[in-house]
Amino acid sequence: MQIMKVDPRALKENPDRMRQSKSSPQADALMLATIKAVGIVQPPVVAPETDGGNGYIIDAGHRRVRLAIAAGLEEIEILVVDAANDNGAMRSMVENSVREALNPVDQWRGIERLVALGWTEEAIAVALALPVRQIRKLRLLANVLPAMLEQMALGDMPSEQQLRIIAAAGQIDQKEVWKAHKPKKGDTAPWWQIANALTKKRMYARDASFGDDLAQAYGIEWVEDLFAPADQDGRYTTNVEGFLGAQHEWMTANLPKRGAIVEVNSWGQPELPKKAAQVYGKPSKSDHTALYLDRDGKVQTVHYRMPEAAKPKGAGAAESAASNDDGDAIASPKVRPDVTQKGHDMIGDFRTDALHDALGRAPIEDNMLMALLVLAFAGQNVRVDSGADGTFYGGKRFTRHAVALFDEHGKLAFDQDTLRVAVRSVLIEVLSCRRGMSNSGMVSRIAGEAIGADKFLPNMGSEEFLLCLSRQALEASCAEASVQPRPKVRETRAALVEHFANEHFVHSSARFAPPADELLDWIRASSATDIVGAASQDDGGDHVDDPAEDQEGHFDEAADQDDLQDADFSDHEEQDAGFDQRDAA
Repeated sequence: MQIMKVDPRALKENPDRMRQSKSSPQADALMLATIKAVGIVQPPVVAPETDGGNGYIIDAGHRRVRLAIAAGLEEIEILVVDAANDNGAMRSMVENSVREALNPVDQWRGIERLVALGWTEEAIAVALALPVRQIRKLRLLANVLPAMLEQMALGDMPSEQQLRIIAAAGQIDQKEVWKAHKPKKGDTAPWWQIANALTKKRMYARDASFGDDLAQAYGIEWVEDLFAPADQDGRYTTNVEGFLGAQHEWMTANLPKRGAIVEVNSWGQPELPKKAAQVYGKPSKSDHTALYLDRDGKVQTVHYRMPEAAKPKGAGAAESAASNDDGDAIASPKVRPDVTQKGHDMIGDFRTDALHDALGRAPIEDNMLMALLVLAFAGQNVRVDSGADGTFYGGKRFTRHAVALFDEHGKLAFDQDTLRVAVRSVLIEVLSCRRGMSNSGMVSRIAGEAIGADKFLPNMGSEEFLLCLSRQALEASCAEASVQPRPKVRETRAALVEHFANEHFVHSSARFAPPADELLDWIRASSATDIVGAASQDDGGDHVDDPAEDQEGHFDEAADQDDLQDADFSDHEEQDAGFDQRDAA
Protein backbone atom coordinates (compact mmCIF):
# COMPACT_ATOMS: atom_id res chain seq x y z
CA MET A 1 0.00 0.00 0.00
CA GLN A 2 1.45 3.33 -1.07
CA ILE A 3 0.38 6.89 -1.82
CA MET A 4 1.32 8.49 -5.09
CA LYS A 5 0.24 11.40 -7.30
CA VAL A 6 -1.23 10.83 -10.74
CA ASP A 7 -3.30 12.62 -13.32
CA PRO A 8 -6.95 11.77 -12.52
CA ARG A 9 -7.63 11.45 -16.25
CA ALA A 10 -5.29 8.43 -16.40
CA LEU A 11 -7.37 6.38 -13.94
CA LYS A 12 -9.84 3.80 -15.24
CA GLU A 13 -13.29 3.12 -13.83
CA ASN A 14 -14.11 -0.26 -12.33
CA PRO A 15 -16.96 -1.88 -14.27
CA ASP A 16 -17.82 -3.97 -11.17
CA ARG A 17 -18.21 -1.05 -8.76
CA MET A 18 -20.94 -1.40 -6.12
CA ARG A 19 -22.70 1.96 -6.48
CA GLN A 20 -24.11 1.87 -10.01
CA SER A 21 -26.87 4.49 -9.65
CA LYS A 22 -26.00 8.04 -10.52
CA SER A 23 -25.72 10.59 -7.77
CA SER A 24 -28.01 13.61 -7.68
CA PRO A 25 -26.88 16.94 -9.15
CA GLN A 26 -27.13 18.51 -5.69
CA ALA A 27 -24.73 15.94 -4.21
CA ASP A 28 -22.29 16.40 -7.08
CA ALA A 29 -22.42 20.18 -6.65
CA LEU A 30 -21.72 19.80 -2.93
CA MET A 31 -18.66 17.58 -3.49
CA LEU A 32 -17.39 19.77 -6.33
CA ALA A 33 -17.52 22.84 -4.06
CA THR A 34 -15.64 20.95 -1.35
CA ILE A 35 -12.91 19.81 -3.77
CA LYS A 36 -12.46 23.34 -5.06
CA ALA A 37 -12.18 24.67 -1.50
CA VAL A 38 -9.93 22.11 0.26
CA GLY A 39 -9.05 19.53 -2.38
CA ILE A 40 -9.57 15.79 -2.02
CA VAL A 41 -9.35 14.94 1.69
CA GLN A 42 -9.49 11.14 1.33
CA PRO A 43 -7.48 9.78 -1.64
CA PRO A 44 -9.32 7.38 -3.95
CA VAL A 45 -8.36 3.72 -3.61
CA VAL A 46 -6.98 2.16 -6.81
CA ALA A 47 -5.40 -1.15 -7.78
CA PRO A 48 -3.05 -2.10 -10.65
CA GLU A 49 -4.57 -3.66 -13.74
CA THR A 50 -4.51 -7.45 -13.65
CA ASP A 51 -4.67 -8.08 -17.39
CA GLY A 52 -1.13 -6.91 -18.05
CA GLY A 53 -1.74 -3.19 -18.46
CA ASN A 54 0.27 -0.41 -16.79
CA GLY A 55 -2.76 1.64 -15.58
CA TYR A 56 -4.78 1.69 -12.39
CA ILE A 57 -8.41 0.73 -11.83
CA ILE A 58 -10.51 2.65 -9.30
CA ASP A 59 -11.78 0.54 -6.41
CA ALA A 60 -13.32 3.37 -4.36
CA GLY A 61 -13.73 7.05 -5.17
CA HIS A 62 -15.24 7.17 -8.66
CA ARG A 63 -17.13 10.42 -7.90
CA ARG A 64 -14.04 12.00 -6.37
CA VAL A 65 -12.03 11.28 -9.48
CA ARG A 66 -14.77 12.46 -11.82
CA LEU A 67 -15.33 15.71 -9.92
CA ALA A 68 -11.56 16.31 -9.54
CA ILE A 69 -11.41 16.31 -13.34
CA ALA A 70 -14.39 18.69 -13.40
CA ALA A 71 -12.60 20.95 -10.90
CA GLY A 72 -9.58 21.14 -13.24
CA LEU A 73 -7.04 19.45 -10.93
CA GLU A 74 -3.89 18.33 -12.77
CA GLU A 75 -2.80 15.81 -10.11
CA ILE A 76 -4.43 14.08 -7.16
CA GLU A 77 -3.18 11.73 -4.48
CA ILE A 78 -4.25 8.09 -4.75
CA LEU A 79 -3.91 5.12 -2.43
CA VAL A 80 -2.53 2.10 -4.35
CA VAL A 81 -3.48 -1.29 -2.90
CA ASP A 82 -2.98 -4.81 -4.10
CA ALA A 83 -5.56 -6.09 -6.52
CA ALA A 84 -8.26 -8.17 -4.84
CA ASN A 85 -9.43 -11.49 -6.15
CA ASP A 86 -13.03 -10.19 -6.40
CA ASN A 87 -11.92 -7.02 -8.17
CA GLY A 88 -12.64 -4.98 -5.00
CA ALA A 89 -16.32 -5.95 -4.77
CA MET A 90 -16.30 -6.72 -1.02
CA ARG A 91 -14.20 -3.67 -0.21
CA SER A 92 -16.62 -1.43 -2.09
CA MET A 93 -19.58 -3.14 -0.42
CA VAL A 94 -18.23 -2.52 3.09
CA GLU A 95 -17.26 1.08 2.40
CA ASN A 96 -20.68 2.06 1.02
CA SER A 97 -22.62 0.16 3.68
CA VAL A 98 -21.07 1.93 6.67
CA ARG A 99 -21.50 5.42 5.27
CA GLU A 100 -24.02 7.59 7.15
CA ALA A 101 -24.76 11.31 7.26
CA LEU A 102 -23.52 13.22 10.31
CA ASN A 103 -26.15 14.23 12.83
CA PRO A 104 -26.44 17.93 13.73
CA VAL A 105 -24.53 17.51 17.00
CA ASP A 106 -21.50 16.00 15.22
CA GLN A 107 -21.72 18.72 12.59
CA TRP A 108 -21.72 21.37 15.30
CA ARG A 109 -18.73 19.81 17.04
CA GLY A 110 -16.82 19.72 13.78
CA ILE A 111 -17.68 23.35 13.05
CA GLU A 112 -16.56 24.43 16.53
CA ARG A 113 -13.26 22.59 16.02
CA LEU A 114 -12.69 24.42 12.73
CA VAL A 115 -13.52 27.74 14.36
CA ALA A 116 -10.96 26.98 17.08
CA LEU A 117 -8.35 26.39 14.35
CA GLY A 118 -9.00 29.82 12.86
CA TRP A 119 -11.67 29.12 10.25
CA THR A 120 -14.35 31.75 9.77
CA GLU A 121 -18.03 30.97 9.38
CA GLU A 122 -17.92 32.16 5.77
CA ALA A 123 -14.96 29.92 4.95
CA ILE A 124 -16.63 26.91 6.57
CA ALA A 125 -19.81 27.60 4.59
CA VAL A 126 -17.87 27.70 1.31
CA ALA A 127 -15.96 24.50 2.12
CA LEU A 128 -19.13 22.60 3.11
CA ALA A 129 -21.28 24.24 0.40
CA LEU A 130 -23.77 25.34 3.06
CA PRO A 131 -25.37 28.73 3.65
CA VAL A 132 -23.76 30.90 6.31
CA ARG A 133 -27.17 30.98 8.00
CA GLN A 134 -27.05 27.17 8.38
CA ILE A 135 -23.59 27.38 9.95
CA ARG A 136 -24.81 29.96 12.46
CA LYS A 137 -27.89 27.87 13.15
CA LEU A 138 -25.74 24.84 13.98
CA ARG A 139 -23.54 26.98 16.19
CA LEU A 140 -26.63 27.74 18.29
CA LEU A 141 -26.19 24.24 19.71
CA ALA A 142 -23.38 25.77 21.76
CA ASN A 143 -26.17 27.31 23.88
CA VAL A 144 -27.76 23.93 24.55
CA LEU A 145 -27.16 22.19 27.86
CA PRO A 146 -24.42 19.51 27.53
CA ALA A 147 -26.74 16.87 28.97
CA MET A 148 -29.26 17.66 26.23
CA LEU A 149 -26.50 17.48 23.61
CA GLU A 150 -25.63 13.97 24.76
CA GLN A 151 -29.26 12.94 24.32
CA MET A 152 -29.34 14.52 20.85
CA ALA A 153 -26.12 12.76 19.87
CA LEU A 154 -27.93 9.44 20.40
CA GLY A 155 -30.21 10.31 17.49
CA ASP A 156 -33.04 11.70 19.64
CA MET A 157 -33.37 15.12 17.98
CA PRO A 158 -36.11 17.69 18.68
CA SER A 159 -37.90 19.44 15.85
CA GLU A 160 -36.49 22.65 14.44
CA GLN A 161 -39.07 24.76 16.27
CA GLN A 162 -38.36 23.02 19.56
CA LEU A 163 -34.60 23.35 19.06
CA ARG A 164 -34.99 27.06 18.42
CA ILE A 165 -36.87 27.52 21.72
CA ILE A 166 -34.35 25.45 23.67
CA ALA A 167 -31.32 27.26 22.23
CA ALA A 168 -32.85 30.67 22.96
CA ALA A 169 -33.30 29.86 26.68
CA GLY A 170 -30.63 30.38 29.32
CA GLN A 171 -28.46 27.61 30.75
CA ILE A 172 -30.04 27.92 34.20
CA ASP A 173 -33.57 27.55 32.81
CA GLN A 174 -32.49 24.61 30.65
CA LYS A 175 -30.91 22.88 33.62
CA GLU A 176 -34.06 23.19 35.74
CA VAL A 177 -36.35 22.01 32.95
CA TRP A 178 -34.07 19.12 32.01
CA LYS A 179 -33.98 18.00 35.63
CA ALA A 180 -37.77 17.85 35.66
CA HIS A 181 -38.15 16.11 32.26
CA LYS A 182 -34.99 14.01 31.98
CA PRO A 183 -35.89 10.69 30.30
CA LYS A 184 -35.02 7.29 31.64
CA LYS A 185 -32.21 5.30 30.09
CA GLY A 186 -33.22 4.04 26.67
CA ASP A 187 -36.26 6.36 26.40
CA THR A 188 -36.67 9.41 24.19
CA ALA A 189 -36.80 12.88 25.66
CA PRO A 190 -40.16 14.71 25.84
CA TRP A 191 -38.95 17.59 23.71
CA TRP A 192 -42.44 19.06 23.40
CA GLN A 193 -42.79 19.44 27.16
CA ILE A 194 -39.25 20.79 27.44
CA ALA A 195 -39.83 23.38 24.73
CA ASN A 196 -43.21 24.32 26.19
CA ALA A 197 -41.63 24.91 29.61
CA LEU A 198 -38.94 27.16 28.05
CA THR A 199 -41.30 29.12 25.78
CA LYS A 200 -41.33 32.89 26.22
CA LYS A 201 -43.56 35.43 24.51
CA ARG A 202 -41.79 37.04 21.57
CA MET A 203 -42.55 40.44 20.11
CA TYR A 204 -41.13 40.79 16.59
CA ALA A 205 -39.53 43.88 15.10
CA ARG A 206 -41.58 43.50 11.92
CA ASP A 207 -44.71 44.24 13.97
CA ALA A 208 -43.23 47.35 15.62
CA SER A 209 -44.39 50.78 14.46
CA PHE A 210 -41.88 52.70 16.61
CA GLY A 211 -38.31 53.50 15.69
CA ASP A 212 -34.89 52.97 17.25
CA ASP A 213 -35.27 55.98 19.55
CA LEU A 214 -38.28 54.54 21.37
CA ALA A 215 -36.72 51.07 21.37
CA GLN A 216 -33.69 52.46 23.17
CA ALA A 217 -35.83 54.49 25.56
CA TYR A 218 -37.80 51.40 26.62
CA GLY A 219 -34.74 49.15 26.86
CA ILE A 220 -35.66 46.93 23.94
CA GLU A 221 -32.82 44.79 22.55
CA TRP A 222 -33.47 42.90 19.34
CA VAL A 223 -32.28 39.29 19.05
CA GLU A 224 -31.84 37.67 15.63
CA ASP A 225 -34.00 34.58 15.10
CA LEU A 226 -31.77 32.40 12.92
CA PHE A 227 -34.53 29.83 12.50
CA ALA A 228 -36.90 32.30 10.85
CA PRO A 229 -37.33 32.32 7.03
CA ALA A 230 -34.53 34.13 5.24
CA ASP A 231 -36.86 36.62 3.54
CA GLN A 232 -38.40 37.87 6.82
CA ASP A 233 -37.18 40.16 9.54
CA GLY A 234 -36.52 37.64 12.31
CA ARG A 235 -35.53 40.09 15.04
CA TYR A 236 -37.49 39.75 18.27
CA THR A 237 -37.48 40.71 21.93
CA THR A 238 -38.86 39.08 25.05
CA ASN A 239 -39.35 42.46 26.73
CA VAL A 240 -43.11 42.41 26.25
CA GLU A 241 -43.89 45.31 28.57
CA GLY A 242 -41.33 47.57 26.92
CA PHE A 243 -42.58 46.65 23.45
CA LEU A 244 -46.22 47.38 24.29
CA GLY A 245 -45.26 50.63 26.03
CA ALA A 246 -43.35 51.82 22.96
CA GLN A 247 -46.29 50.91 20.72
CA HIS A 248 -48.70 52.88 22.94
CA GLU A 249 -46.44 55.92 22.93
CA TRP A 250 -46.19 55.75 19.13
CA MET A 251 -50.00 55.55 18.80
CA THR A 252 -50.40 58.55 21.13
CA ALA A 253 -47.92 60.60 19.10
CA ASN A 254 -49.44 59.61 15.74
CA LEU A 255 -53.14 59.74 16.64
CA PRO A 256 -55.09 61.03 13.62
CA LYS A 257 -57.87 63.61 13.69
CA ARG A 258 -61.06 62.14 15.16
CA GLY A 259 -58.91 59.26 16.40
CA ALA A 260 -58.89 57.35 19.68
CA ILE A 261 -56.98 54.48 21.27
CA VAL A 262 -59.31 51.63 22.26
CA GLU A 263 -58.88 48.39 24.17
CA VAL A 264 -59.58 44.89 22.90
CA ASN A 265 -61.93 42.28 24.31
CA SER A 266 -61.17 38.69 25.19
CA TRP A 267 -61.57 37.69 21.52
CA GLY A 268 -58.99 40.23 20.38
CA GLN A 269 -61.59 42.55 18.79
CA PRO A 270 -61.58 46.32 19.41
CA GLU A 271 -64.13 47.67 21.86
CA LEU A 272 -65.66 50.60 19.97
CA PRO A 273 -67.63 53.34 21.76
CA LYS A 274 -71.25 52.64 22.60
CA LYS A 275 -73.63 52.84 19.61
CA ALA A 276 -70.68 53.06 17.19
CA ALA A 277 -71.05 51.26 13.84
CA GLN A 278 -67.92 49.91 12.19
CA VAL A 279 -67.27 51.12 8.64
CA TYR A 280 -66.15 48.36 6.28
CA GLY A 281 -66.04 50.43 3.10
CA LYS A 282 -64.31 53.72 2.41
CA PRO A 283 -64.36 56.01 5.47
CA SER A 284 -65.72 59.52 5.05
CA LYS A 285 -64.31 62.69 6.57
CA SER A 286 -66.84 62.59 9.39
CA ASP A 287 -65.96 59.03 10.44
CA HIS A 288 -63.76 58.25 13.43
CA THR A 289 -60.57 56.19 13.60
CA ALA A 290 -59.70 53.73 16.37
CA LEU A 291 -56.18 52.42 16.99
CA TYR A 292 -55.58 49.27 19.00
CA LEU A 293 -53.00 46.53 19.55
CA ASP A 294 -53.81 43.00 18.44
CA ARG A 295 -52.61 39.86 20.17
CA ASP A 296 -49.22 40.06 18.43
CA GLY A 297 -48.72 43.65 19.60
CA LYS A 298 -49.19 45.08 16.11
CA VAL A 299 -50.95 48.41 15.64
CA GLN A 300 -54.27 47.96 13.87
CA THR A 301 -56.68 50.58 12.54
CA VAL A 302 -60.46 50.43 12.31
CA HIS A 303 -62.98 53.09 11.26
CA TYR A 304 -66.36 53.61 12.86
CA ARG A 305 -69.33 55.93 12.56
CA MET A 306 -71.29 57.47 15.41
CA PRO A 307 -75.07 57.99 15.12
CA GLU A 308 -76.44 61.45 14.44
CA ALA A 309 -77.19 63.48 17.53
CA ALA A 310 -80.59 64.79 16.35
CA LYS A 311 -83.13 62.22 15.18
CA PRO A 312 -86.53 62.86 13.52
CA LYS A 313 -89.58 62.69 15.74
CA GLY A 314 -90.94 59.21 16.05
CA ALA A 315 -87.71 57.51 14.98
CA GLY A 316 -87.16 56.09 18.45
CA ALA A 317 -90.43 54.19 18.35
CA ALA A 318 -89.62 52.76 14.94
CA GLU A 319 -86.18 51.68 16.11
CA SER A 320 -87.69 50.20 19.26
CA ALA A 321 -90.16 48.21 17.23
CA ALA A 322 -87.42 47.04 14.90
CA SER A 323 -85.34 45.98 17.91
CA ASN A 324 -88.27 44.00 19.28
CA ASP A 325 -88.75 42.29 15.93
CA ASP A 326 -85.06 41.40 15.78
CA GLY A 327 -85.18 40.09 19.33
CA ASP A 328 -88.11 37.81 18.51
CA ALA A 329 -86.28 36.54 15.45
CA ILE A 330 -83.19 35.70 17.48
CA ALA A 331 -85.17 34.03 20.24
CA SER A 332 -86.91 31.64 17.85
CA PRO A 333 -84.68 28.73 16.80
CA LYS A 334 -83.89 28.79 13.10
CA VAL A 335 -81.19 27.68 10.69
CA ARG A 336 -78.29 30.09 10.38
CA PRO A 337 -78.63 32.18 7.19
CA ASP A 338 -75.95 32.13 4.52
CA VAL A 339 -74.91 35.70 5.41
CA THR A 340 -75.12 37.16 8.92
CA GLN A 341 -76.43 40.62 9.81
CA LYS A 342 -72.88 41.90 10.04
CA GLY A 343 -72.23 40.47 6.59
CA HIS A 344 -75.24 42.34 5.21
CA ASP A 345 -73.91 45.53 6.79
CA MET A 346 -70.57 45.00 5.06
CA ILE A 347 -72.29 44.24 1.74
CA GLY A 348 -74.32 47.44 2.08
CA ASP A 349 -71.14 49.48 2.58
CA PHE A 350 -69.40 47.71 -0.29
CA ARG A 351 -72.34 48.27 -2.62
CA THR A 352 -72.70 51.94 -1.72
CA ASP A 353 -69.01 52.67 -2.28
CA ALA A 354 -69.06 50.79 -5.59
CA LEU A 355 -72.27 52.55 -6.68
CA HIS A 356 -70.83 55.97 -5.88
CA ASP A 357 -67.60 55.15 -7.71
CA ALA A 358 -69.56 54.03 -10.75
CA LEU A 359 -71.74 57.16 -10.66
CA GLY A 360 -68.65 59.32 -10.47
CA ARG A 361 -66.48 57.62 -13.08
CA ALA A 362 -68.34 55.07 -15.21
CA PRO A 363 -69.53 56.12 -18.68
CA ILE A 364 -73.28 56.83 -18.54
CA GLU A 365 -75.47 57.98 -21.40
CA ASP A 366 -77.37 61.24 -20.88
CA ASN A 367 -80.75 59.54 -21.22
CA MET A 368 -79.74 56.92 -18.68
CA LEU A 369 -78.43 59.65 -16.37
CA MET A 370 -81.74 61.53 -16.40
CA ALA A 371 -83.64 58.26 -15.89
CA LEU A 372 -81.48 57.42 -12.90
CA LEU A 373 -82.16 60.84 -11.44
CA VAL A 374 -85.90 60.18 -11.62
CA LEU A 375 -85.34 56.69 -10.23
CA ALA A 376 -83.23 58.00 -7.36
CA PHE A 377 -85.98 60.24 -6.04
CA ALA A 378 -88.25 57.18 -5.88
CA GLY A 379 -85.95 55.65 -3.30
CA GLN A 380 -87.30 54.84 0.16
CA ASN A 381 -84.66 57.06 1.77
CA VAL A 382 -85.76 60.20 -0.13
CA ARG A 383 -88.07 62.68 1.58
CA VAL A 384 -89.32 66.05 0.30
CA ASP A 385 -90.71 68.42 2.94
CA SER A 386 -93.63 70.64 1.99
CA GLY A 387 -93.01 74.37 1.77
CA ALA A 388 -96.37 75.21 3.39
CA ASP A 389 -95.34 74.26 6.88
CA GLY A 390 -92.83 72.17 8.75
CA THR A 391 -89.07 72.41 9.08
CA PHE A 392 -86.56 71.88 6.30
CA TYR A 393 -84.08 69.08 6.94
CA GLY A 394 -82.35 67.87 3.79
CA GLY A 395 -82.64 70.88 1.51
CA LYS A 396 -79.11 72.13 1.98
CA ARG A 397 -77.72 68.79 0.91
CA PHE A 398 -79.02 69.28 -2.65
CA THR A 399 -78.77 73.06 -3.01
CA ARG A 400 -74.99 72.94 -3.09
CA HIS A 401 -75.24 70.96 -6.31
CA ALA A 402 -78.04 73.09 -7.75
CA VAL A 403 -76.15 76.39 -7.39
CA ALA A 404 -73.59 75.15 -9.92
CA LEU A 405 -76.27 75.53 -12.61
CA PHE A 406 -76.60 79.33 -12.08
CA ASP A 407 -74.45 82.15 -13.43
CA GLU A 408 -73.29 85.25 -11.56
CA HIS A 409 -76.56 87.04 -12.43
CA GLY A 410 -78.72 84.40 -10.81
CA LYS A 411 -79.99 82.86 -14.03
CA LEU A 412 -79.89 79.24 -15.08
CA ALA A 413 -76.90 78.96 -17.41
CA PHE A 414 -75.05 75.69 -17.76
CA ASP A 415 -73.50 73.43 -20.34
CA GLN A 416 -73.88 69.68 -20.71
CA ASP A 417 -70.71 68.92 -18.72
CA THR A 418 -71.86 71.06 -15.78
CA LEU A 419 -75.26 69.39 -15.85
CA ARG A 420 -73.74 65.93 -15.93
CA VAL A 421 -71.54 66.69 -12.93
CA ALA A 422 -74.51 68.08 -10.97
CA VAL A 423 -76.70 65.09 -11.82
CA ARG A 424 -73.98 62.64 -10.88
CA SER A 425 -73.44 64.46 -7.57
CA VAL A 426 -77.16 64.39 -6.73
CA LEU A 427 -77.33 60.70 -7.57
CA ILE A 428 -74.39 60.02 -5.29
CA GLU A 429 -76.12 61.89 -2.47
CA VAL A 430 -79.43 60.05 -2.96
CA LEU A 431 -78.64 56.46 -3.89
CA SER A 432 -77.42 54.26 -1.06
CA CYS A 433 -77.34 50.55 -0.23
CA ARG A 434 -76.35 50.98 3.41
CA ARG A 435 -78.67 49.31 5.85
CA GLY A 436 -80.79 51.67 7.90
CA MET A 437 -82.66 54.87 7.17
CA SER A 438 -80.38 55.81 4.25
CA ASN A 439 -81.13 52.62 2.29
CA SER A 440 -82.67 53.44 -1.11
CA GLY A 441 -84.05 49.94 -1.44
CA MET A 442 -84.65 48.33 -4.79
CA VAL A 443 -83.89 51.42 -6.88
CA SER A 444 -80.26 51.58 -5.79
CA ARG A 445 -79.68 47.98 -6.89
CA ILE A 446 -81.41 48.61 -10.21
CA ALA A 447 -79.25 51.69 -10.76
CA GLY A 448 -76.08 49.80 -9.84
CA GLU A 449 -76.86 47.05 -12.31
CA ALA A 450 -77.66 49.59 -15.05
CA ILE A 451 -74.28 51.33 -14.84
CA GLY A 452 -72.16 48.24 -14.14
CA ALA A 453 -71.30 49.04 -10.52
CA ASP A 454 -70.37 45.37 -9.90
CA LYS A 455 -66.96 46.14 -11.38
CA PHE A 456 -66.33 48.63 -8.57
CA LEU A 457 -67.06 46.19 -5.71
CA PRO A 458 -63.98 45.40 -3.58
CA ASN A 459 -62.43 41.99 -3.04
CA MET A 460 -64.55 40.21 -0.43
CA GLY A 461 -62.19 37.26 -0.02
CA SER A 462 -61.03 38.52 3.37
CA GLU A 463 -61.12 36.78 6.72
CA GLU A 464 -63.42 39.46 8.13
CA PHE A 465 -66.15 39.00 5.49
CA LEU A 466 -65.86 35.21 5.16
CA LEU A 467 -66.52 34.95 8.91
CA CYS A 468 -70.02 36.20 8.10
CA LEU A 469 -70.79 33.25 5.80
CA SER A 470 -72.28 29.94 6.86
CA ARG A 471 -70.81 26.55 6.04
CA GLN A 472 -73.19 26.13 3.09
CA ALA A 473 -72.26 29.54 1.69
CA LEU A 474 -68.54 28.82 2.11
CA GLU A 475 -68.85 25.48 0.33
CA ALA A 476 -70.81 27.14 -2.48
CA SER A 477 -68.01 29.71 -2.84
CA CYS A 478 -65.49 26.85 -2.92
CA ALA A 479 -67.41 25.22 -5.77
CA GLU A 480 -67.40 28.47 -7.77
CA ALA A 481 -63.66 29.00 -7.19
CA SER A 482 -62.66 25.33 -7.71
CA VAL A 483 -61.34 25.09 -4.13
CA GLN A 484 -61.64 21.80 -2.27
CA PRO A 485 -63.70 22.25 0.94
CA ARG A 486 -61.96 21.20 4.16
CA PRO A 487 -63.43 19.11 6.99
CA LYS A 488 -63.51 22.12 9.31
CA VAL A 489 -65.12 25.47 8.56
CA ARG A 490 -62.05 27.32 9.80
CA GLU A 491 -59.80 25.43 7.40
CA THR A 492 -62.21 26.01 4.49
CA ARG A 493 -62.25 29.74 5.26
CA ALA A 494 -58.43 29.85 5.41
CA ALA A 495 -58.20 28.07 2.05
CA LEU A 496 -60.55 30.63 0.48
CA VAL A 497 -58.58 33.55 1.95
CA GLU A 498 -55.37 32.11 0.52
CA HIS A 499 -57.01 31.46 -2.86
CA PHE A 500 -58.45 34.96 -3.18
CA ALA A 501 -55.30 36.73 -1.98
CA ASN A 502 -54.34 37.47 -5.59
CA GLU A 503 -57.81 37.22 -7.16
CA HIS A 504 -61.03 39.22 -6.99
CA PHE A 505 -63.98 37.65 -5.19
CA VAL A 506 -67.50 39.05 -5.02
CA HIS A 507 -70.14 37.03 -3.19
CA SER A 508 -73.25 36.32 -5.21
CA SER A 509 -75.51 37.98 -2.62
CA ALA A 510 -73.52 41.23 -2.93
CA ARG A 511 -74.11 41.77 -6.64
CA PHE A 512 -76.43 44.59 -7.63
CA ALA A 513 -78.80 42.65 -9.90
CA PRO A 514 -81.94 41.99 -7.79
CA PRO A 515 -83.72 38.64 -8.02
CA ALA A 516 -86.35 38.62 -10.77
CA ASP A 517 -89.22 37.72 -8.41
CA GLU A 518 -88.34 40.50 -5.96
CA LEU A 519 -88.11 43.01 -8.80
CA LEU A 520 -91.51 41.99 -10.20
CA ASP A 521 -93.07 42.15 -6.74
CA TRP A 522 -91.65 45.64 -6.28
CA ILE A 523 -93.06 46.75 -9.63
CA ARG A 524 -96.48 45.29 -8.83
CA ALA A 525 -96.50 46.84 -5.36
CA SER A 526 -95.54 50.28 -6.72
CA SER A 527 -98.15 50.06 -9.47
CA ALA A 528 -100.83 48.97 -6.98
CA THR A 529 -99.98 51.95 -4.76
CA ASP A 530 -100.45 54.35 -7.67
CA ILE A 531 -103.84 52.78 -8.60
CA VAL A 532 -105.13 52.96 -5.03
CA GLY A 533 -104.09 56.59 -4.73
CA ALA A 534 -105.82 57.49 -8.02
CA ALA A 535 -109.05 55.68 -7.06
CA SER A 536 -109.10 57.35 -3.68
CA GLN A 537 -108.74 60.78 -5.30
CA ASP A 538 -111.55 60.08 -7.80
CA ASP A 539 -113.95 58.90 -5.09
CA GLY A 540 -113.19 61.69 -2.73
CA GLY A 541 -113.78 64.69 -5.02
CA ASP A 542 -112.05 67.26 -2.84
CA HIS A 543 -109.56 64.76 -1.46
CA VAL A 544 -106.23 66.47 -0.64
CA ASP A 545 -102.97 64.56 -0.27
CA ASP A 546 -101.22 65.19 3.02
CA PRO A 547 -97.41 65.23 2.78
CA ALA A 548 -97.15 64.13 6.39
CA GLU A 549 -99.17 60.99 5.69
CA ASP A 550 -97.13 60.29 2.53
CA GLN A 551 -94.01 60.56 4.58
CA GLU A 552 -95.39 58.28 7.29
CA GLY A 553 -96.48 55.74 4.70
CA HIS A 554 -93.02 55.94 3.19
CA PHE A 555 -91.37 54.94 6.45
CA ASP A 556 -93.91 52.13 6.86
CA GLU A 557 -92.81 50.89 3.44
CA ALA A 558 -89.17 50.95 4.56
CA ALA A 559 -90.04 48.94 7.65
CA ASP A 560 -92.05 46.26 5.85
CA GLN A 561 -92.40 46.29 2.06
CA ASP A 562 -94.37 43.05 2.08
CA ASP A 563 -97.36 44.84 3.64
CA LEU A 564 -97.71 46.88 0.44
CA GLN A 565 -97.92 43.74 -1.64
CA ASP A 566 -100.88 42.42 0.38
CA ALA A 567 -102.69 45.77 0.73
CA ASP A 568 -106.41 45.52 -0.06
CA PHE A 569 -108.35 48.65 0.76
CA SER A 570 -112.13 48.52 0.92
CA ASP A 571 -114.26 51.46 -0.17
CA HIS A 572 -115.15 52.20 3.42
CA GLU A 573 -111.50 52.32 4.45
CA GLU A 574 -110.74 54.65 1.52
CA GLN A 575 -113.49 57.04 2.64
CA ASP A 576 -112.15 57.01 6.21
CA ALA A 577 -108.66 57.76 4.91
CA GLY A 578 -110.10 60.65 2.84
CA PHE A 579 -111.89 62.17 5.88
CA ASP A 580 -108.73 61.87 7.98
CA GLN A 581 -106.68 63.63 5.33
CA ARG A 582 -109.22 66.45 4.97
CA ASP A 583 -109.31 66.90 8.75
CA ALA A 584 -105.52 67.08 8.83
CA ALA A 585 -105.55 69.66 6.01
